[in-house]
Parts: sequence; structure tokens; C-alpha cells
Amino acid sequence: MSRPIVISGPSGSGKSTLLKKLFAEYPNKFGFSVSNTTRKPRPGEVDGTDYHFTTVDEFKKAIDEGKFIEWTQFSGNYYGTSYKAVEDVSKQGKKCLLDIDMYGVKAVKASHLNARYLFLRPPSIETLKERLENRGTETPESIQKRLSAATAEIEYAETGAHDRVIVNDDLERAYSEFKDFILAED
Repeated sequence: MSRPIVISGPSGSGKSTLLKKLFAEYPNKFGFSVSNTTRKPRPGEVDGTDYHFTTVDEFKKAIDEGKFIEWTQFSGNYYGTSYKAVEDVSKQGKKCLLDIDMYGVKAVKASHLNARYLFLRPPSIETLKERLENRGTETPESIQKRLSAATAEIEYAETGAHDRVIVNDDLERAYSEFKDFILAED
């Protein structure tokens, strides 16, 4: 079985954009570990594809039953990666990709998963703020929370916790580096 790849980076760093490009180019090679969340779907998000949208009670029960590799609470919502989500990808014969935050990275490192780690960094906090504001889905308060979290994640990445750090300041170059890391043999 190939090693899962953990992709992390602040909200707005471009993870979703790069992952969509990768899946479009290699539709059958990779599987995305679909996270669980208690937040409400954003327009266009599909349950079971973008996230497994669950209730707080269902999420807490799964925590108690040890079903998550990692989980966190952010902006009043729970997010987590289940062991089943990773197993589902492997059963399809695909390389599993996980999109998780800094705390998730720490939890995966403490688990039995022998993962590889990639951090996607925005060019600057100012650029990140612009990207979040341009989404039109964030309140000023949630933008501030995300920027605080981004600062902590960038500081953690600077400790050498990841196998690779990519600065997403040029989409095509960042995608090329992203793809090279992910396609590399274990």
C-alpha cells in the first residue's frame, strides 16, 4: 500500500485549487480522504464528496468510539479524518490524500499512518487576507480567526515538520511542485 500524503496549509492557501487540478489530470490515481464536519455545506458542496456533513452528536459519538485519526474544533465546528475514510481510498487502489490542519498533522504523526507531509504556504499573510475576503463567504471575525490560525500553521511549518513546503505565489509553478511531490514514489 502506498503511503498517504498529508496536505496542510492555511485556509485560502490554494489547497482546493491545486487538488482540483490534480484530480482533473489524474482522475483515477488518487483518492481524497473525505473529512467529516459539523459545519453547514457551502453553495455547491456535496455530502460525501466535499465532506461528510454530520451533526455534533454524531461527531462526538465517533470521537468517543475512536473512529478519527485526527479531529479538531474550529470556529464552532468540528472537523475530522476517520480511519474509514483513508481505508476507503486504499480499497479502491488509489493513493490517499488528506487535507488537514496543523493539529491534524501532529495527530497523524502520532498515529500508525506512515504518511508523507506537504505544506502549502501563501506568499504572505496580506495575500491570504485578500484571498479570504474575495471568497465572500467569511465574516470579518472568521477572517481574523483564520489569519491567526494561518500564522500558527506557518510557524509550525518553519520547524521542519513537513517533507516539503511550497509557496503558492504562482499557480502553475506551485502546481508543478505540488504534482512532483505527490507523484514521487514512496
